[in-house]
Amino acid sequence: MHSRKKTAAIIGVALAPAIALSLPASTASAHGYVSSPPSRQAQCAAKTVSCGDITYEPQSVEGPKGLRSCSGGNARFAELDNDGKNWTATPVSRTTQFNWRLTARHATSTWQYYVGGRKVAEFNDGGAQPGSTVSHSVNLGASGKQKVLAVWNIADTPNAFYACIDVNIR
Repeated sequence: MHSRKKTAAIIGVALAPAIALSLPASTASAHGYVSSPPSRQAQCAAKTVSCGDITYEPQSVEGPKGLRSCSGGNARFAELDNDGKNWTATPVSRTTQFNWRLTARHATSTWQYYVGGRKVAEFNDGGAQPGSTVSHSVNLGASGKQKVLAVWNIADTPNAFYACIDVNIR
C-alpha cells in the first residue's frame, strides 16, 4: 500500500506542470475604461445592453495608437463599433466630466476626446502615472445625440485604450 501512495505522489508531481499549462489563462492585470458617463463597455458590464466577452472585461479595449474605433481594432470587441446596437445615450451638458476607472495604472502620454471624428480635447500627462481614477472636463462643442471617442495613450508602449460614450448633449 505504501508503494501505491508513493507512485501516486510521483505521478501527481510529474503531471502538475502539464495540468497547470492546460488551465485557462487569467485575464491580464487589465487596464481602464470610461465609467461615467457610461461608455459602451460600461453599459455591457452593467448588462444595460446585451454583449459578448466585453461584459466581463470592460477595461481591456486596447489597440495600437491612432485608431478611431470603439473596439480599438480588437475583433473580440467588434460589437462596440456597432452604432445600430441599442446603446443608451446619456443626457449631458455641453461641458461634461468624463471619469476613467483604471485597473492598471500605465504611464500616460495623452488623453484625447473626439466628437464626429474631430478632436475636441487633449490632456498631456507627460509620462506620469495616473491614480486609479482620472477625470477630465471636456467642452464637446456640439449638441444633440453624439458619439464621443475617448482615447488613453500609453507613454511606454505603442498602444492605447479606447472607449466610446453615447451622449445626448443639451
